This record gives sequence, structure tokens and C-alpha cells, in this order.
Amino acid sequence: MNVCLKAMKQRILSIVLNAILLSGVYAQTGIKYTVSGYLKDGQTTESLMGASVYSQPARSGTTTNRYGFYSITLPDGEASLHYSFVGYAPVIVSFSLRQDTVINVSLTGSLHLEEVIVTADRIAPLQEQTQMSMIRVPVEQVKSLTAFLGEADVLKTLQLLPGVQSGSEGRSGLYVRGGGPDQNLFLLDGVPVYNVSHLFGFFSVFNADAINNVELYKGGFPARYGGRTSSVVDITLKEGNMQQFHGEGSVGIISSKLTLEGPIWKNRTSFIVSGRRTFADLIARPVMARTDFGYQMNYYFYDLTAKINHQFSERDRIFLSTYLGDDVYSQVHKERYTDDYGEWGELRSERNYLYRSNLKWGNVTTAFRWNHLFGAKLFSNTILTYSRYRYLSAKESRADLLHINRYANPPDTVELKKYNVMEYLSKVSDWGGRMAFDYHPSPMHYIRFGGSATLHDYTPGAASTVRETELTHSGAVKIHGAEYSAYIEDDIMLTDKLKMNIGLHWSGFNVEGRYYQSLQPRLSTRYLLTDKLSVKTAYSRMTQYVHLLANSSIGLQMDLWVPSTDAIRPQTSHQVAIGLAQNFKNDYEISLEGYYKTMDRVMEFREGVTFLDPSETWQDKVLQGKGRSYGAEFFAQKKTGKFTGWVGYTLSWTDRQFDELNNGNRFYYKYDRRHDVSLALIKRFGSKLEMSATWVFGTGTRTTVPVAIYQMVNPMEFPQIPAIGKSRYFVADDEYVEYDMRNNYRMNAYHRLDLSVSLIKKKKWGERRWVFSLYNAYCRSNPFYIDIRLDQKSTSYISDDGTVTIGDAYKKCRFVQYSLFPIIPSISYQFKF
Repeated sequence: MNVCLKAMKQRILSIVLNAILLSGVYAQTGIKYTVSGYLKDGQTTESLMGASVYSQPARSGTTTNRYGFYSITLPDGEASLHYSFVGYAPVIVSFSLRQDTVINVSLTGSLHLEEVIVTADRIAPLQEQTQMSMIRVPVEQVKSLTAFLGEADVLKTLQLLPGVQSGSEGRSGLYVRGGGPDQNLFLLDGVPVYNVSHLFGFFSVFNADAINNVELYKGGFPARYGGRTSSVVDITLKEGNMQQFHGEGSVGIISSKLTLEGPIWKNRTSFIVSGRRTFADLIARPVMARTDFGYQMNYYFYDLTAKINHQFSERDRIFLSTYLGDDVYSQVHKERYTDDYGEWGELRSERNYLYRSNLKWGNVTTAFRWNHLFGAKLFSNTILTYSRYRYLSAKESRADLLHINRYANPPDTVELKKYNVMEYLSKVSDWGGRMAFDYHPSPMHYIRFGGSATLHDYTPGAASTVRETELTHSGAVKIHGAEYSAYIEDDIMLTDKLKMNIGLHWSGFNVEGRYYQSLQPRLSTRYLLTDKLSVKTAYSRMTQYVHLLANSSIGLQMDLWVPSTDAIRPQTSHQVAIGLAQNFKNDYEISLEGYYKTMDRVMEFREGVTFLDPSETWQDKVLQGKGRSYGAEFFAQKKTGKFTGWVGYTLSWTDRQFDELNNGNRFYYKYDRRHDVSLALIKRFGSKLEMSATWVFGTGTRTTVPVAIYQMVNPMEFPQIPAIGKSRYFVADDEYVEYDMRNNYRMNAYHRLDLSVSLIKKKKWGERRWVFSLYNAYCRSNPFYIDIRLDQKSTSYISDDGTVTIGDAYKKCRFVQYSLFPIIPSISYQFKF
């Protein structure tokens, strides 16, 4: 027994000694340090977000956040970091890691080299990213693609991506995976922008010259985003060059713009300011001023973007950015009538009429941001924001009536004046604050967390009318609301093949004594099947507390933003997606995704309501129902080289269901398009010539057309005729139109080819470009809307004796398609210095 005890003691001692030795070895080999810093453009000093930082020996890597900051933890000893970004020459830094180290790196862009096209050999391949349903669009591609009337437009570029539709011809709105325009969250430097359109919806408010980065999220939303149910468009402004003074601008058919940037205090403080304005009104104003009577119209838009960036130290930076822009439209109609009447013309009547309409709508946004680095692993972003959207309409009418009896002694004069003014105001303004943290505890985890609070003020629609001296008010009163949110997410590397982003977003909304709250789980996974191929899945739940009542007609811009109330509940959506991502030689990326999305409490107007009807509040004019969208998307992209571009294809189904519409049955959404194809190509021929082409094809949008028009013998019998589940509307005293279901007709397919040629020449002072483009190059008559036309006909017949007899008259109904834009050439002059 003693022998056994002795043997047991020796065995235990051996185990303890081995554990100590192993722990010592682990302690020696397990020492790790953190390398952190910023990646910037070597020429402009702009932050490079989404750039790749990779350690080949450690086989681990990370990417920079939206402010260019990165943090990676590595074992001590000899280290080598590989820095790369699309279109930039990669940089390799080798060093001996003995403590936490700060390394700031500047990359040289290929755009500054003559005939050399740089291809980074490690560019955060698509198949390695956890995120799916997200596309980052390089701003240089936005500027190179064919522009509508010479204007490069961010949102029109996004419309070329799979899962995104444009809505009506030429419009800049987005309809993402079956959602409506109010379900898209537009962030400009972290500030929500409510109205994103100029020129009645044909251009966006985002000036491409002032933008640094554009990201579109269609699904698989990270937990840090919330507030909308369909998409997030995150736009970051440039920070301004801290090294040199630069400028660029253009003169086009629609507008001119100028951007200036440079250092205020070199390597410490920089600025950028960018302005854009239409000028057609300035040219036409002298001609219009000579007309005393008739119609006079005037329209212009402008926007101004500015930003200041100051670096206190390596740990602290502040940014102040602002945007303001307006569309201004006015119309004046003057008429004069003079009549002589009476038996001898002794009476004279003079009538002067004046009708004036003024519309003004636009945004103001401001953001103050403080970035602070607590250590090598913890980065914070604190931001204070203000956003306001306002729509103001004013209509004025005057009538001066003068009656004179010229032969009376003394002459009799009767003068009558009438005056009428109506103003309509809709406005929403936000004051907000947000804190966000990026934490890198280890190479296996990338944690983000934070919270926000926003105070909303809504004026959904208030009208005031002055008739002579009487003032009346009508419409909704101001509504105050408070919105809160908090989130946490972790990008976890579970194995070399399996990576997961898991998060939770909480939000609450308090309005008029009613409180709503929502927990929104988010999950994305990525599994590497091979080094170049991965399978991805995602689930996200989103909640939206704000709604848009939009007038979609071309003639009038009117967007009314309203909050959730006791009667109008928040919108929610659930979306699941699965897909494959493939990378070829780091030059080509291909993705295939399938998705299924449900939407609850989507908004729709009741039949026959109008915006300006004071007898009903806005809450009485709308309905809430359900929506559904599902489909598949294919996307292939080439990002680098002299030849770049992409091809996208979407197969989708989208419908809606409301208890009080279409007899409660499901119906196709207006923008349900079965097939959608987009092709965008950019080819550079050396340094002097650049060409681009875009081609789009889409199944026609849906509209509602009647199935029959009846002429009643006795119209009074109409209410007694059973409806048989169909809708009937009078169009005349003896006629009515019958519809069988909502959106029952699909218009003709939409397709269009746009071409662009840029002639580039280097000058001593910089670079100039002449850009020639064709919109709708083969002049396709694409459908804009369909109208009903009733043609008066009559029956006739010829008798045996040759007499022509005219029978009863009848009306023939036919549908007429109207198109908007034929082939449109444009030219613009662009310059950089």
C-alpha cells in the first residue's frame, strides 16, 4: 500500500510540474500587444473606411471603421502588417512588437498615377466579410457613370444595384426589396435627412463632390442601425485636405457647382465647402420680366455643404458639418379684361386678376462630432445632431373690379377688390445626441455598443387662410415625440471558417402619452466553404416610428412626415436572407442572395382623400396593412483596373393587403417588378479618355385600370345594383367606371441605354474634363403613366337605296400611354485644381 501511495504521490507531482511548465510556456508564448492607428489617403488625408489590415504570420486581420481607425492584437515578437484598400497601392510594415504600438499609415491611390493601375492583393474579400446585403459604392464610380442631364447623382447610381428600384421615370427615389420611400434611412454624416430630392424628385440633394463614402444596407442590418424597415443609406462627407488647397467644380445644363478644401492649420485643421445652384432662372428672368400679363414661372434649387475638421492630438478629433438646401418654385398668372357695354357703350368694365403660387421645401442638418481614443482597444464617437425638413406653400389671389359710367354727370365709379391668401406648412425637426463605442478586446471579437436620444417636433400639416380680413386656421397641431435607442453587437470569429455578427437593438418612442418599445435581434453568419467561396445567412427585425404621406404626382412636391400615435402604430419588418459570395483573383466579386421579408402596418391612403381637406385629420386619411416581398438577387462586380463595372439581376414579388382596400384581398404593390436588370460599365483609355455605359431593363410597374365603362339608362338605379365585389365610380351623370381589383394592370417594360464620354486633359493648374452624355440613347418611349380616353363615336349604316343613316352615339374607351423623356443629350465642363 505504501508503494501505491508513493507511486500516486510521484504521479501527482509529475502532473503539477508539467502544469507549471506548460503555464510558463503559455505565459511566454501567450503575451500579446495591440497595434492601432489610422489609415488615410496619402494625397487628400481623407480617412479610408473599410480598408484591410492583415497579419500574414498570425493569420488574422481587421478593417478600419468609418473614421479610418483600426485595432489588432498580435503575439509579441516579429510582426508584419499588410495595409490595403481598393484602388490603392498596398503597404507592408514590418517591425518588432514589444508593447502596444500606434502605426498611422498613408496609402497612395492609383488615380494619381499616369498609366499604372494598382490592384491591391488583399482587399477585404467579400466572402470573408460577415455582413451580407451591403454594397459600398466608390464615389469615383458615381462620378464616372452616365449622368442625367449632366448631373452625377448618388441615388441614381444606387438604383442600378440589385434589389433597388427607381419608381417613376427619372426619379431619384429608392424602393428597396418591396419597401416604400419612407422606409429608407438616409444618414449624412450621421444625421437623418428627410427629403432627399431636388427638382420635383429628379435629382438627389447629395452633392457627389463633397462625399467620401456611400454604403447601402438592404438587409442583414447591424444592430447599430435602426429607425427604418427597408434600407439604410449611410453617406459620409469628406473631411478636407490638411496638406494642400484644392478645388473642383463643373458647369452643366441644369446646375453649376464648386468645391473648395484645404488646411486652415496644416496637419491640424482643415475645411471643405461645396455649393451647387441652378442657373436657368437667372437666364430666363430678364425675358419673363418683360411680360406684363400671362404666365410667369420661376424655379431654382441650391444646396451648400460645409465641414471643419480639427485634430487636437492622436486621441482627440472634432468635426463640425452642416448641410442646407432648398427648392423654390413660384408661378404668377396675370389677366386683364376690358369691356364696353350698354346700348351706346356708356358703361365700361375693367377687371384685373392676379394669381400667385409659391412653394418652398428643403432640409437643414448639422452635426458636431468628437472622436476620442481611450486606448489601443477602445474608440468612441460622440455626436450632437440637428435635422429639419420644411414644406411651405402659399397661394394668393387678387381681383380688382372697376365699373365706370362715362356719361353720368358726374361719372359713376364702382370699385370692388377681393383678396384671398392660403398658406400651408408641414415641418419636422429633430434634436439628437448619440454615443457609440468600438471595442477590440482580441482578434476574435469586434464589439460595438452605444445609445442615442432624439426629440422630434412634427407639424403634419397646418393651413391658414385669409379671406379679405378674416383669418382662419385648420389642420393638425404640433406633435412632440421622444425616441430612444441602445444597441450592442459583436463580430465573433468562432473558427477559421465560421464567423458571426450577433447583436440586439432596443428602441422606444414616447408620443402624446403613448409609449412604444421594441427589441430587435440581429444575426449574420459567414461560413467559408473554400478560401474563395462562402455561404452567408442573416436575420433582422426593424421598427419604424415615423411615416411619410407622399404625393407622388409630378406636378407638386408634398411630403408630410408624421409620427406614430395612439391611432397609428409603428411599422415593423422581419427579413431573412441566405446567399453565396465568391471572389476571383481579388478582382471580381460575385454574390447570389435570396430573401423573404414581411412588413406590418405599412401605410396607404384611403380612396378619394386629398391632402388639403380640412374636414379630416391626417390620421383619418390613411390605412395600415401588411406587406410582403421575396425574391433573389445576383450581383457581379469588378472594382479595379482600367475596365470596371457591374451587372445585377433581381427576381422579386411584392404585394400588400389592407382590410378596407380591394375587398381585403392581397394585391400587387405598384412597384412590383418581376425582373430587373442593370449593367454599368466604365472603361479608361489611358489618362485622356474615359467612357461609360449603363443599360437598365425592368418589368413594367403596376397601375389600376377599369374593366368596363357603363352608360346607365336610369342613373338613379345605380345604388340599387349589387356591387358583386367590384368598385364603381361615377364619371358623369349617366356613366360609371368599374374596377375589379387594385393594381390589376402591368404597364409596358422599361428599358434605357445611357452613354457618356469624358475628354480629359492635364493642365498646369490641374485637370479639365469635357463630359458628353446621352440619356435614353435609342429614344425608348418608356411608360410614365396611363390615362383613359373616351372617344365619341356614332353608329351608321347604308340602306338598300343608298341612304346613309346615323344611329345612336356611343363612347369608345381606350388607354393612352404617356412618356416623359426622349433622347436627351447633355454637356458639362468639369475642372480640378
